[in-house]
Amino acid sequence: MNTTRSLSHGRNGSVHDMVLLASFTAIIFLLAFSPLGYIHLPLIKATIVHVPVIMGSLLLGPKKGAILGFFFGLTSLIMNTMSPSLLSFAFSPLIPLPGMNQGSILALAVCFIPRILVGIVPWTSAAFFKQFFHGKPNHPLQLTISGILGSMTNTVFVLGFIYLIFSNEYAAVKGMSASQVLYAILGVVTTNGLIEALIAGILTAAVCLPLLRYTRLFPITTEA
Repeated sequence: MNTTRSLSHGRNGSVHDMVLLASFTAIIFLLAFSPLGYIHLPLIKATIVHVPVIMGSLLLGPKKGAILGFFFGLTSLIMNTMSPSLLSFAFSPLIPLPGMNQGSILALAVCFIPRILVGIVPWTSAAFFKQFFHGKPNHPLQLTISGILGSMTNTVFVLGFIYLIFSNEYAAVKGMSASQVLYAILGVVTTNGLIEALIAGILTAAVCLPLLRYTRLFPITTEA
């Protein structure tokens, strides 16, 4: 009887996880391709498309979080290919580099690697900081920190990859010298990046806290 009950619980848990995974994936696509994914502030337009990836990491664990991160990267690839902007060459190999007639396959690294890491870092952060909150996986500050770190992972790695791979191209489209690129990128990190991180931290705690408290979702202690 105990074995049957355990197997039943495992199947139910698996189905529940898949439903959540599908739901978060749908939310990512909805936010990415609609105005709902952006918050208009007085000076900047902050994105929250990465927030479902962070939440999925905390609620479902790093493996499924990485899957959500992949879909986040996929939306970026589609968006930059179908509706290109000045920097779309850094996110899609189908967009030609400035002054050239072809793109770079390295754009896929910029597009996918940081976003996959967004699905891993929050869970890792929560698992680490759990020891400072008496082993509880659902402390508000713990979730907020994880949300902030997940958001900063996206900002720092995307811009870092652009600097390392497409520094000259970035300078060309921005009309600046190559020596100014680093300062320009640091400026984005300390403005858009920090504001988006704070928003992500608040939203992560606000949504994940009740789910972790009032359901049986405790991936921080069950998935390695």
